[in-house]
Amino acid sequence: MDSDSNGSDPGGLGYTPTTLAVDEARAKTKRLSSQIYDLLAIKNAQTTRPGPGITRSTKDPDHLYQVRHPWSLYDVPVSELQAGYQRLKDRMPGNGWKITKSGPNGTKANTQELYADSTAEDRFTVLVELWDKPTAGKKPLILVTVVSAYFRAPQGTDLDGEY
Repeated sequence: MDSDSNGSDPGGLGYTPTTLAVDEARAKTKRLSSQIYDLLAIKNAQTTRPGPGITRSTKDPDHLYQVRHPWSLYDVPVSELQAGYQRLKDRMPGNGWKITKSGPNGTKANTQELYADSTAEDRFTVLVELWDKPTAGKKPLILVTVVSAYFRAPQGTDLDGEY
């Protein structure tokens, strides 16, 4: 990881954030989201469209940001969602991901979820939830959220115009 000019740990993060342009961080996040999509291998599913967005650090909002990319797959039979979730779980370890937690989340719906950290990219985590028990007004789906650690914006970057 790149360090800042004095090698300090800004904001008490426990690491020194890599300096990276926002567009490059979005591209990395989108690439990892696409990999998750490919590992799920669910054909004919509808997907949500929003791309990766940034969240600024509350401790250093002028310089530190992280990227979040939530999206979902839906409008396929529950059995396809379940099979895709299992495929993802089986394939992640051989494709640059370390599963750190997996199983039911303890809610009333007992939603299956897994957390995994990227071993190929700097400090990215994914949460994948299988919502396979339809409830009032909610369709079955797989919800994916890819999140980066904090990045440091290059000197001169104005994060005010970023989303």
